[in-house]
Amino acid sequence: METNIQKMQVLLETVRAGSFTRAAERLSYSQSGVSRMVGDLEADWGFKVLDRSREGVVLSADGRQVMPAVEALCEEFGRLQRRVDEMRGLMRGKICIGTFSSVATHVLPPVIARFRANHPDVDYELLMGDYSEIEQWVAEGRCDLGFIPREPRENGMASRSLVRDELMAVVPADSLLATAEVVSLADLANEQFILLERGTDDEITPLFRRAGLTVCSKLSTWDDYAIMAMVEDGLGVSILPALILRRCQFDVAVRSLEGHPHRQINAIYRTADVSLAAARFLEYL
Repeated sequence: METNIQKMQVLLETVRAGSFTRAAERLSYSQSGVSRMVGDLEADWGFKVLDRSREGVVLSADGRQVMPAVEALCEEFGRLQRRVDEMRGLMRGKICIGTFSSVATHVLPPVIARFRANHPDVDYELLMGDYSEIEQWVAEGRCDLGFIPREPRENGMASRSLVRDELMAVVPADSLLATAEVVSLADLANEQFILLERGTDDEITPLFRRAGLTVCSKLSTWDDYAIMAMVEDGLGVSILPALILRRCQFDVAVRSLEGHPHRQINAIYRTADVSLAAARFLEYL
């Protein structure tokens, strides 16, 4: 029974990832192993669950019929495993955390180190994504906890304030703006701007909009370090969170913004279904 559920969990992750390769990366399996497990299910059930192409995989018509039951069964099995562990007094298993680079780099390592000292049998998986992906992973039960710089929008979710993260101006070290102690949004709006975007989440453009300014951006990326490298090479200016600028090894100037705008990073979780290990981990935050 557990073997079949494992295969269904692999199928579920493959559908969410859109390809066997990406599912294998997320699950730390081989691509052939993922493909074989999905193939075993199709052989057992007697119909094709996935339509395959060079672009990836999507649910077949028959697959769409059974997928809601597969999702429900996987979620219930995970809930059962967590409850059995709790009743046996075990602090084992794995905490899956959806996060992004600055939290993964500067917030989680010391927390995990403290937690591991008291609970050495717990394993950890960090899934890196944009804010919408992270919230969806938590809502679907793919992750136990997530970190996003806003309140959750999905139903049945709760949040806990974690870090107040100031937004900073990042400019070339040899630029005129580098000589100022405080930089205004108007100063940055007059420069080529490199925009930090994470999927559909853009924290920066609304700052300019509220100030009645329009930002000129011909470059955008979701990688903070790529932005620092581009600023270092004189390709433009940007705004980045202070958290990611810790231990910055790029030759750039970091200056406070007028008004000291910030973002609030929150830990998010499902209110009705938090494992004992994840709930305990929240206390360490």
